[in-house]
Amino acid sequence: MRERLLRLTRAEPGELRASLLAAGYFFCLIAGYYVMRPIRDEMGVQIGAGRLNEVFRDVFLTLLVMVPLFGWLTRVVPRRRLLPWLYGFFALNLLAFWWAFHLTASQPSLTPVLARLFFVWVSVFNLFAVSVFWSFMADLFDLAQARRLYGFIAAGGTAGALAGPVITSSLVGLLGAKGLVLISASFLGAVILCILALRRLGGRGTGAAADEDAALGGSIWSGLIDVLRSPYLLGVAAFLMLYAGLSTLLYFQQVELLPAAVSDPRERIRLLSLADLVVNLLTLLIQVLAFGALMQRLGIVLMLMALPVLSVFGFAAMAIWPGLLTLIAFGVLRRAGEYALSKPARETLFNVLPAQQKYRAKNVIDTLVHRGGDTLSAQAFGALKAQGWQALSFALLAFGLSLVWSALAWLLGRAARRRQTSGQP
Repeated sequence: MRERLLRLTRAEPGELRASLLAAGYFFCLIAGYYVMRPIRDEMGVQIGAGRLNEVFRDVFLTLLVMVPLFGWLTRVVPRRRLLPWLYGFFALNLLAFWWAFHLTASQPSLTPVLARLFFVWVSVFNLFAVSVFWSFMADLFDLAQARRLYGFIAAGGTAGALAGPVITSSLVGLLGAKGLVLISASFLGAVILCILALRRLGGRGTGAAADEDAALGGSIWSGLIDVLRSPYLLGVAAFLMLYAGLSTLLYFQQVELLPAAVSDPRERIRLLSLADLVVNLLTLLIQVLAFGALMQRLGIVLMLMALPVLSVFGFAAMAIWPGLLTLIAFGVLRRAGEYALSKPARETLFNVLPAQQKYRAKNVIDTLVHRGGDTLSAQAFGALKAQGWQALSFALLAFGLSLVWSALAWLLGRAARRRQTSGQP
């Protein structure tokens, strides 16, 4: 059994326990989020399409507050305590929402306020919780370990993405939203146990630094300052912004093409659900069976380029054969490529950084830059649409941006490889 696990995880014997705990941590985190996501989407329905732009603005404004607050926490809280405290705070938030759902049952006038608060909270939680997970992984494993282990660890999250919706669909009739919130809180409790177990391992099977009882120090704005001062981190930020912008453009194309091709809302939901299932299954297969081997053989440069190059061909196909079938096929391959290849490979870019940048600068990139890319691209799409741009023009624009994205991926991969070779922080 142990030998099979070693082959599956691509771990060395001393790394096996850490790899399994890390995958379990990610499974519990993503499963807990996916239990909550349908509740958030229902809150979005209650808010109404006409006011969702306001809610997305609220998410971005909340992140503007959270980023310096997180910077302050990293300055004063020892690293060993930071993540358990953070996830414990999120779990207490869910208990507060459980109480609020009970309260709105007797005071329906509070329902719109609760819907808005819960939608914003889940959106912010997802970005922060996943960002600090990968920060912790970058703290535990060095680049050589990450190249072998990140595929299996990421597969834990994909399995959670499959388990969460099953739990929700099976138990929502019995427990309702209130009970599902408690299940999510329980998953966060399991996350804390995984973190504590990983910390107890110390340096065994990980590349963890010894000085974990000290806070990171520095200014609360250190993460943003580090990003602005570092060409390397600015490149990572630009890489993520291009991904977010092209994803938003593709989403807007889907919003236009899908209703025109499929008029029945139930059929649209069924089609999108099937696409999600294919994406998650394909992602899981690649992460478990192929990522580690591909990363070892191709290296970080080619792995980072995989999704941008796929996007070059995908948007070229959208320009030549515009239509729903092309969009869905490209969308499935692109999302699977992001989750299975690009995201784990992108996270290895942070393994060559000092601890302060692994947490604070990474958090700025994963939250403000990511959500800022979504917001800016949505505004740009609306402005260009108002100027009369059609699907072909957007596909050609995306094609050109994908070429730029591919070149940036090549430069970033080479920079990360140089930092690993030279030992530069």
